[in-house]
Amino acid sequence: MKSEAYLFAGVAAFFLLSGVAYAWFAREPAGMTALGISFLMASVIAFFSMTNYRRKGARPEDRSDAEIQERSGRVDFFPPHSRHPVVTAVGATVVANGIIYGDWLVLIGLGILGAGVFGMAFQYNARSDG
Repeated sequence: MKSEAYLFAGVAAFFLLSGVAYAWFAREPAGMTALGISFLMASVIAFFSMTNYRRKGARPEDRSDAEIQERSGRVDFFPPHSRHPVVTAVGATVVANGIIYGDWLVLIGLGILGAGVFGMAFQYNARSDG
């Protein structure tokens, strides 16, 4: 993760320098905002990668003397089926229609959307990885 942290820190530095130059020469708010948000997003990924590296240490991919067997094992849990993505999509659709037709529909859509997102986040929360 250390190399990824340095990579995204470089990307963040590029966006920062580009944003400063753009602000100096163009003084256009939409471009400055886009470059500023790009800098912040790259900084968050760099921070996450460096924090993850400091907590867990080097991965087998980061070492030149690593063996393939060091990364083998269970990859992750993949759920077989879920209704929550459909509920989330319906909620997003209702919110989008509510922006056009009325605030009351936005509130209903946010409720449906929240139920779908929380359902996806906590669907397998009580599952044991035995």
